Amino acid sequence: MSVTGIIFSNIHDNNLPELTRLRTMASVPYGCRYRFIDFALSNMVNSKVTSIGIITQANYQSLADHIGTGKDWDLASRAGGIKLIPPNMTAFAQGNRREYVTSRLESMKSATVYIASRKEELVVLSDCDVICNVDLGDMIDFHTKTGADITIAVKKMTLTPETAMKNVVIKSDKDGRMTDLLVYPRDISGDHDISLNIMVLRRDKLLEIIADASAHGYTSFNTDVLLKNINSYKIMSYKYDGYFACVSSLSEYYSCSMELLDPAVRHALLEIKDRPVYTKVRNSPPTRYTEGSFVRNSLLADGCVVSGHVENSIIFRGVTVSEGAVIKNSIVMQGSFIGRNCSLNCAILDKNVMLKDGVNLSGHQSIPFYVAKNSIV
Repeated sequence: MSVTGIIFSNIHDNNLPELTRLRTMASVPYGCRYRFIDFALSNMVNSKVTSIGIITQANYQSLADHIGTGKDWDLASRAGGIKLIPPNMTAFAQGNRREYVTSRLESMKSATVYIASRKEELVVLSDCDVICNVDLGDMIDFHTKTGADITIAVKKMTLTPETAMKNVVIKSDKDGRMTDLLVYPRDISGDHDISLNIMVLRRDKLLEIIADASAHGYTSFNTDVLLKNINSYKIMSYKYDGYFACVSSLSEYYSCSMELLDPAVRHALLEIKDRPVYTKVRNSPPTRYTEGSFVRNSLLADGCVVSGHVENSIIFRGVTVSEGAVIKNSIVMQGSFIGRNCSLNCAILDKNVMLKDGVNLSGHQSIPFYVAKNSIV
């Protein structure tokens, strides 16, 4: 069956306000060289989904710069390809002129014209706060064979009351059909299937859902569509057992980024045969390590100059680490400059940050010290 993809770039921005003040959740940098959207895009491209629309709402200049023509994902095509869908494209969205819409269902209302114009039979919906490398081709086959109206990717996780309230818990019978859905529950723990916010459904079914939601003023896909139709729709759970991380806070962004220092995690996410993760290619010189520099258990992108000490850290492109500087357990994003004799521990430096000589910044793993983009400290 032919498939088109829809990616939501903004709906989780409020979960990570520090990093999304000037960008979308989709364009948040991750792992030296990637952006969050690279995983959703790569999942689709690796499964032969070559027609993809990205729904935007605000702050999408950085996203547009990253996506460009889509050539880095082999999506620079007149037939299909990749398209940014700007906000408020339709009459559905005009009646309520809020500047910022976070609901998945409301976002799809604004993309009705785009969805209706597509010819593909199936639609894959994906958020940008989930980091995983899933075989969507297998998920689409599962959806077709089971005759489902909607198929949702789920992952079995061990939850605490604190982590459960950040997730949508899905309960299914032995055949995989959803029997209950708990939206951000506060009183459960133990092993449960949680939604990965990746769904497959027929395009005509999606248009029917959007029209019904517009007529009744529905705003939540989980409660107003899935939960209310749990008996009338055949909603199936597709089990995913690979690496998974969901970013809903700055501390979670820090912890899942630092997990990449584990070779097993990098292999499970970035080194799967036939499922590479694509990103925008930049022509940068190799990183240069000067005499006296020291690097251990760290990831460094191209174009850096390292004269200091880097340990257990993630360093993006074009970072300068001056002589005497010590960086430990930290994330330093593209174009930042670390002056002489600076000290960083459990810190996150956004793009183009300048630390003057002798600056000492320290946070904690649970509360990393964050420095905003383009800051001078």
